[in-house]
Amino acid sequence: MQLAPILPILALLVAGSVLAMQGPINAALARGLGDPVVAACVNFLVGFLVLLFINILRGTGPQEGSLTLTPLWAFVGGALGACYIVSLVWAIPQTGALTAAAATIFAQLAVALILDRMGAFGLPVQEITWPRVAGLALVMAGLLLSRM
Repeated sequence: MQLAPILPILALLVAGSVLAMQGPINAALARGLGDPVVAACVNFLVGFLVLLFINILRGTGPQEGSLTLTPLWAFVGGALGACYIVSLVWAIPQTGALTAAAATIFAQLAVALILDRMGAFGLPVQEITWPRVAGLALVMAGLLLSRM
């Protein structure tokens, strides 16, 4: 069995595991600092410093002229990440980690289904099929069950 096709899935499983831990950790940070927005700022500062350190070790940075060639909408990711972090930090103490994860996963899948169909942001077009809609419905069922 070849390892190469499995590596991206393993990386995504690690990413999902990290996201499940990130929300409660950031909620604890917000309790300690007294404000969810301040906690999100600290979160991004720490993340920035880690990534800066990695880039320094790798000797990498933007290629010359690449910033001017990148479309402006591509820089919105940081703002979207800030919205995500502040939302989690605020909501997790009220909903718990499971419901917060289920709600964010449902929203991610619903929007991803639409983005795939549109071919948005350079994605290859993927049709909306009944199995994909059924998968989304099952996640919604999980979200509803998480609140019972």
